[in-house]
Amino acid sequence: MKIGIVGVGHTKFGNLTEDIGELMFKACTEALKDANTTIDKIDVIYIANFSSSFVNQCHLPALLAARLGINKEIIRVESACASGGIALKEAAFAILSGIRKTALVVGVEKMSSTPIEKTTYILASAAGPIEIQHGATFPSLYGLIARAHFNKYQTSERHLAEISVKNHLNATLNPLAHFHKEISVEDVLDSRAIASPLKLLDCSPISDGGAAVVLCNEEIASHVEDVVYIIGIGHDVESIYLMDRKDLTVMPAVINAAQKAYQMCNLTPENIDVAEVHDCFTIAELIEMEDLGFCDKGKAGEMINLGETKIGGRIPINTSGGLKAKGHPIGATGISQVIEIVKQLQGKAGKRQVKDAKVGLCCNIGGSGSTAVVSILSKLHKK
Repeated sequence: MKIGIVGVGHTKFGNLTEDIGELMFKACTEALKDANTTIDKIDVIYIANFSSSFVNQCHLPALLAARLGINKEIIRVESACASGGIALKEAAFAILSGIRKTALVVGVEKMSSTPIEKTTYILASAAGPIEIQHGATFPSLYGLIARAHFNKYQTSERHLAEISVKNHLNATLNPLAHFHKEISVEDVLDSRAIASPLKLLDCSPISDGGAAVVLCNEEIASHVEDVVYIIGIGHDVESIYLMDRKDLTVMPAVINAAQKAYQMCNLTPENIDVAEVHDCFTIAELIEMEDLGFCDKGKAGEMINLGETKIGGRIPINTSGGLKAKGHPIGATGISQVIEIVKQLQGKAGKRQVKDAKVGLCCNIGGSGSTAVVSILSKLHKK
């Protein structure tokens, strides 16, 4: 599998004034410009978006068609916070099938204009209804995951705080990030409790933003300078209910998606130089470190203690700032992860550049890890 990524576009993430149509338009036009192409050369467009309820707009394909002034095949994809990763996969497989030669994938969410009570209600719609009826929220579900890991492997709130501190530091190097403020471990530990043991600074923010990539087949990509290839994608879905999981310290969908992606490109976790993982809550990053195979189960705390996930470490994770500090406009998140890895492999990540990065991985999850998409990218030498 070799699908070329030949253009990227990314708005700033944060509390923005633009409406959802403008966010899509900005990301798409920047990606097309970066690819040195025009919209008429694109065979199909995929839009990743979690919920129409944030902006009361259910027909994003037609809205984007209006903003771009086109008649085109446009498809909206939704799978909670994994919407971006799945949209990327569907576009890649459409090209692999030979039916399409090019595709534009855009992820978008406009969340900040929605009252927080309604936002909480919308987000809860991605969790199991029985658990929600009994008072669960996503912070509380991830809090249960954290407690289970603490009890089984002796990890701690300090380990989670170190993840938050790292990602905020990385975000200060990313001009498009939501937050540009360094924090300390003490800041995290002293921030108010949301769902014990998770604190406010363990949680990703409510963000607006858009991100887009232009994909093409291998023949077209072979004529493009600085192309980055998708060489493996794995996708898996399990029960929406956390109560169905035999071991709360494991996300089986992540493990299965990662195995599929590694097998597709005949690589192992040891081949990964840099990764963007889905840190909607700090415990999610810690669990994914283990489930992606970057360390043995229960050993993520040791990796954190050794600084192995920092820039300059053995495998830098979330150099962009991650969802925690770069921001989490849900539909855009999976595409934003891919863009960070593209820039890393092109050597264009600026002060957050990972030295000699050749292979990168993205892990985009939905819900409490019920859906997972793992993508592996490489900067290959052209023939």
